[in-house]
Amino acid sequence: MNARARSGMLLLGLALLAAAVARAAEPPPAVRVERERVPLERYVDGTIEAVNQGTISAQTSGRVREVLYDVNDFMPAGAVIVRLHGTEQRAGLEQAEAALAEATTREAEAAQQFDRVAALLERRLVSRQQYDQALAARDAAVARSAAARGALAAAREGVRYTEIRAPYAAVVARRHIEVGEAVAPGTPLLSGLSLQFLRVNVDLPQGLVGPVRELRRAAIHVAGRRIEATRLTLSPQAEPESGTFRVRLDLPENAADLYPGMLVKVAFVVGETERLLIPAGALVERSELQSVYVLGADDRIALRQVRTGHRFDDRIEVLAGLLPGERVVTDPLAALAVLRDPSRRALAPAAD
Repeated sequence: MNARARSGMLLLGLALLAAAVARAAEPPPAVRVERERVPLERYVDGTIEAVNQGTISAQTSGRVREVLYDVNDFMPAGAVIVRLHGTEQRAGLEQAEAALAEATTREAEAAQQFDRVAALLERRLVSRQQYDQALAARDAAVARSAAARGALAAAREGVRYTEIRAPYAAVVARRHIEVGEAVAPGTPLLSGLSLQFLRVNVDLPQGLVGPVRELRRAAIHVAGRRIEATRLTLSPQAEPESGTFRVRLDLPENAADLYPGMLVKVAFVVGETERLLIPAGALVERSELQSVYVLGADDRIALRQVRTGHRFDDRIEVLAGLLPGERVVTDPLAALAVLRDPSRRALAPAAD
């Protein structure tokens, strides 16, 4: 390789090294934080409950033959959950079927007799009284057939009542009976609740009723999550003893990790205010400390402790530790890589 070629390779290598250093010296991505107008909220304690919940009771008499679901079991809609011995009900069904067969036969016989008497009356071979008697007998036979069909329908329903089914998909919360127990109509069998649709009950102070009734916006805070309510229902009157207004908040369908009886914080929107917000991904949490990487005017990176407030979707309120206009690194891992890379010390804060 001649001298000119070696010189060209050297210049190319220096150019590539300069480009690599320039790329290494680029600061990590950052955003300038400013105060933004966000909803002003007031917080009240609430309790989660299931929209669909209740106790399934027996609708016929009998002895419990089988209990197919127990506490904490999921029972699908329409599934058989309890079976009763139905000997009495099946015997009643057989009697009702026999009574209907007899009534149907007598109805046909009475109809034929009426037709014969009506034909004889046209030829003036029978009296009007005989005709009226045949007509009454036919109508009575028709009524007895209708009654027999009603009794048969009731008997069939009684047999169906020996298999108790779940009215909707739910989880068994309580079991009230055991196998072998005798039950009567109205005896509680199983209590269940559905986790598909949940809501929150809140006792709202009088001072918040006006803004809440006007804006109708609220959310719950639980386990670090914020869940917007889909609907608010306010009571038209205050509770006599406490003077508070009962508010019901419907939650999204199939809300994960929420269960009836849980206590949650409910945030009601009552107006607007200004807050300093940062992206949620910019927050660094170590044990109980919360910090962010701040990018200075000279692109030096510093880790600064902050105090946070509430979360708004993918942003978090900063109560202390930051000033409007400062730049916050949105990728903490990139900021950490800068601080650890000796080739990028130009961006790191100078040692004291």
